[in-house]
Amino acid sequence: MIENVEYFGQPNCQKLSNGTVELIVTTDIGPRIIRYGFPGQDNILGECPEAAVQTDFGEWKPWGGHRLWHAPESIPRTYVPDNTPIDWEANGDLSVRLVQPVESPTGIVKELSVALDPEGTGVTVHHKLTNDGQWPVQLAPWGLSIMNGGGRVIIPQEPFISHDDCLTPARPLVLWHYTNLADPRYTIGPKFIQLRTDAAIEDSQKIGVADKEGWAAYFRQGTLFIKFFDYIADVTYPDDGCNCEAYTAANFMELETLAPMHDLVPGESAEHVEVWHLFQDIELGEDDDAIEAVLNPILGEFEAEDD
Repeated sequence: MIENVEYFGQPNCQKLSNGTVELIVTTDIGPRIIRYGFPGQDNILGECPEAAVQTDFGEWKPWGGHRLWHAPESIPRTYVPDNTPIDWEANGDLSVRLVQPVESPTGIVKELSVALDPEGTGVTVHHKLTNDGQWPVQLAPWGLSIMNGGGRVIIPQEPFISHDDCLTPARPLVLWHYTNLADPRYTIGPKFIQLRTDAAIEDSQKIGVADKEGWAAYFRQGTLFIKFFDYIADVTYPDDGCNCEAYTAANFMELETLAPMHDLVPGESAEHVEVWHLFQDIELGEDDDAIEAVLNPILGEFEAEDD
């Protein structure tokens, strides 16, 4: 059901619970999903209420949880503050729609629709950006999940094909100016790319890929979070072709997905969907084979459902 609760220092949050997992969204700031977890257990999403970035538009706060941005990233355009109340409505017992007032500097309206499955841990997060301005805008919807520190992102590599059988590249691997692949927080294997948080290393690291497998995960202390999302061939993605990115600094981690670029004339919208699942009591090894042994049966269940 949906219940008004105080959480995270915010008095007017809405909690969605089906008895297995619970979600909490904010309505005095955002739009944000600020909690996703099993009742009485840790939030898999990170919370950082004290963090702030000063911009030409005022104080932008990451807050934590899951948010909606528009790519590509640029200061100050990307960092328009969202520290004021939003509109919201319930769409049934386990679904809410969150709409931010138009960003006056950009003319963009951000909208999140969040639906919790009646059973199990599944969540559908629908992102929508609408051009409410007076001129065309080029952008991509961008879903960013701040994760609870102390874990690792897992991004699938493309399936192995022998040099004898394929000579064309598999996908882009995108690096930023501050990316250092020798950083010990990375583990890059033939089957997975892993990026860990480390509270003792404050330097920023970011990596991006064209994730054609359509999923990425975060593992922390026995809890596994997986988000599913689309990869569309023959379209232009932001950041030299990325639909999946991961960023860390110290104990901060973001797992991000992106839609293709859109040219929005006034009144048009662009949309992007993630589907989330959460698993507990998971024993996940460090090496590729151990990870694959655990993840393949889980991923196989979702592939069977799609078929």
